[in-house]
Amino acid sequence: MASTGTYLNFANNTEEAFLFYQSVFGGEFIGGISRFDGMPAMEGQPPLPDSLKNKVMHVALAITGGHLLMGTDAPAEFGFTVTMGNNVHISLDPDTKEECDTLFAGLSAGGKVTQPLADMFWGAYFGSCTDKFGVHWMVNFRNPQ
Repeated sequence: MASTGTYLNFANNTEEAFLFYQSVFGGEFIGGISRFDGMPAMEGQPPLPDSLKNKVMHVALAITGGHLLMGTDAPAEFGFTVTMGNNVHISLDPDTKEECDTLFAGLSAGGKVTQPLADMFWGAYFGSCTDKFGVHWMVNFRNPQ
């Protein structure tokens, strides 16, 4: 079955972010949390610094509608520079207006509401926010009347 997932890179706070998302959506991490200390040594590369061994190499959480949210710490030691911006919005289409309210309240807690939940001209109940980790979310409920 085809699916869509979103992968998020964080500057060393992936575990904190995913524990937050788990508190909003519930469920368990698929396969647990994989850490960099489980990565095999790369020939010709220096040993993994102790400071990175417990960082998140991969984590996945099934959220609304079977969407898979995945993430990793993107360490500068590996040449990554994480830049949070407005280039990623995750759009959720829950089954009920009540679920829309619950998800929006959870995701916007400690963050910023950019569009309060309201009935919109396209016939949906919609809102958008940026969570406390800088990730942009849209929540859209379309009553199937």
